[in-house]
Amino acid sequence: MDSLLQLAADPTAWAALATLVVMEVVLGIDNLIFISILTNKLPPENQAKARRIGIGLALILRLALLGTVAWIVHLTEPVFEVFGKGFSWRDLILIAGGLFLLWKATKEIHHTVDPNPEEKAGSGASIGFAAAIGQILVLDLVFSIDSIITAVGMTEHVPIMVIAVVTAVTVMLIAADPLSRFIAANPTVVMLALGFLIMIGMTLIAEGFGAHVPKGYIYTAMAFSAGVEGLNMLARRRRQKKAGTA
Repeated sequence: MDSLLQLAADPTAWAALATLVVMEVVLGIDNLIFISILTNKLPPENQAKARRIGIGLALILRLALLGTVAWIVHLTEPVFEVFGKGFSWRDLILIAGGLFLLWKATKEIHHTVDPNPEEKAGSGASIGFAAAIGQILVLDLVFSIDSIITAVGMTEHVPIMVIAVVTAVTVMLIAADPLSRFIAANPTVVMLALGFLIMIGMTLIAEGFGAHVPKGYIYTAMAFSAGVEGLNMLARRRRQKKAGTA
């Protein structure tokens, strides 16, 4: 208890907490986009439930990994080498997660551009509830490990990590339903979000092979693309409004 009070009185700890909360929220955006796209393919009555379960699993995984911080740190140690390049368990997890994202996003783009006739005639759901939760769990694991390793690199205080993780997941929980509704109501945003997932997948693979990609570049590109799409949406709405009043 005394150590917690000392930590609360330390301005450096508060600065670290604020920085880490922002970082965790930003890292959670990738996870949330994937969850939103995937759950929107479920029947309407199951979508909100799947989102809550997916985000709940993300919280459980992050808190469980925080309880094994010492083991998480060892995930960055090389376990084997290929042509002089060492690969750690973290590298392998990032590469596998990146490949999964590339496969999933490419498959979704194909279904969006050239859907099967039976999908057009159906309810729009093309995935089972258990399959959706399973895929969310896979990406939750990848993003959780990356999130916790980032937290460990920014502070040594576990309480700060816990608060930052819980705050970030709470923000994800609040934003999940509005984001999913927005994506479902704007088909062009779906394609943009899938493009984001491909870029994130390539980034995970690159980092798994040791090529560090500054996150600022990634999120700046995403923000620019989202801004352009926002202008396109505004222009479409104005054209529709003029057509309706003509």
